[in-house]
Amino acid sequence: MDRYVPWQFGVDYDVVGRGSGQPVFDEQSDVRDMLRGQSATRWIIVSTGIFTSFLFEPAFGLMDLQGAKVRALGSWDNRLTVTTSEDIGRLTASILAHKPPIQNEVVYVAGDTFSYAQLAEKMEHYLGRSVIRELWDMDRLWAEVAAHPDDGIRKYRLAFARDTGVAWDKKQTFNALQGIEVTDVMTWLKRQQRHVT
Repeated sequence: MDRYVPWQFGVDYDVVGRGSGQPVFDEQSDVRDMLRGQSATRWIIVSTGIFTSFLFEPAFGLMDLQGAKVRALGSWDNRLTVTTSEDIGRLTASILAHKPPIQNEVVYVAGDTFSYAQLAEKMEHYLGRSVIRELWDMDRLWAEVAAHPDDGIRKYRLAFARDTGVAWDKKQTFNALQGIEVTDVMTWLKRQQRHVT
């Protein structure tokens, strides 16, 4: 069965909606509207959260392992779902191969889901010492976007500073329900450490 898998590997754009501060998210909502407004092409959307590696991207600014610092966007209670690119590939193949066939649905996967507070705890466990916790509240995030309107990273920070649409319960994901093992944040970090050493 032929099905179209658009580049929607990210957050739940239905929940996030338009006006998040990240214009790319608005465009992703437009894609969903187009797919749902036609019947000629069958499709599957795979919602993955953010790539695990992006969580540690220095430009994103959430994690500073060398400086032992963790920053929260909006609130320490806000959550994120992350999935590695390797798992996204494997899970997408499994979704396409699933019987009975899945079509015209949003399918959720997750390597890990946690709050920013839990992320700080994970980093303390990983580093074996306390980390500096810094909250970037909404006023700061909006002000940074206003001061740098062409900066896509600042817009991403603002878009992820929310308590809905960017995280979901891992227990209810396709990989959990199918018993497919995935890589959580701690496992990913340990693998990166082995590659460096």
